[in-house]
Amino acid sequence: MSKHFKTSIGGQALIEGVMMRGPRKTAMAVRKPDGELETRIWDNKPARAWNRIPLVRGVVNMVSSLVVGYRCLMKSAEISTEGLEEEEPSRLEKWLEEKLGDNLMKAVMLVGSILGVVIAVGLFMFLPAWLVGLGEGVLPRWAMSLIEGFIKIGVFLAYMALVGLMPDMRRLFQYHGAEHKTIACYEAGEELTPENIRKYPRFHPRCGTSFIVIVLILGILIFSVVTWSNALVRTVLKLCLLPVVVGIAYELIKLAGRYDNLFTRIISFPGLKIQHLTTREPDDSMIEAAIASMKPVIPENEGEDIW
Repeated sequence: MSKHFKTSIGGQALIEGVMMRGPRKTAMAVRKPDGELETRIWDNKPARAWNRIPLVRGVVNMVSSLVVGYRCLMKSAEISTEGLEEEEPSRLEKWLEEKLGDNLMKAVMLVGSILGVVIAVGLFMFLPAWLVGLGEGVLPRWAMSLIEGFIKIGVFLAYMALVGLMPDMRRLFQYHGAEHKTIACYEAGEELTPENIRKYPRFHPRCGTSFIVIVLILGILIFSVVTWSNALVRTVLKLCLLPVVVGIAYELIKLAGRYDNLFTRIISFPGLKIQHLTTREPDDSMIEAAIASMKPVIPENEGEDIW
């Protein structure tokens, strides 16, 4: 493989591990409590017709990535705590286990997912709209949309900075850095070893952080056409327009991952800067996990994963 090509392989940090998705296979490598790496590999589902339709493919791929990523995250939590002694369950935990039995974990995951969505909509859509809506009649619409966008970005930055103070999240961000550095090393055509990977930056233009930033910035423009008459109505209308924003953001992040020119550098700049919050420098054990998840998804046919 020639040096400095762009790969379509992408990944995600997990609890004590890394997941990588290639053109044909997906793999995850997680560090168990005894220090050994457990690697799991499976075939990807065949690409559907809509994966080739601009804008539509962005929404489809985002949903697919969320589903796969969530499942891998839950599985990594199981693997990374396998064999550890459990604390004595509380009365509430005993009652829930008695009532739900084997469905307890599924119920907890479902409730957690619903709460996560509700909190995200409240923090990033309803709260900014409600705060800026207080200035209706005083500020022009374009100014209100701009202020709302800055509030969203401010909330996002504050949230990432705060969670980054938690030891477990710092480790997750280190695995995120290991994922990026490993992909960068592979794109440079070098052998995937900890020594080679260490020297590469932990920032990558084709990253979930950059995608979120582009969505927030695009939202300032697209959501400016939505009414300010009511914060709840505005939130509902923005949710309806969200697939449009996601579709455009996906096409932009795709360009940023494929090309290196002035336009793509401008697109990538905010996300790369914010990756200072969402990535940390990994240690060699984390890089080893990234390598273990990367190697199985590299296609046998050279060039099949060129972006």
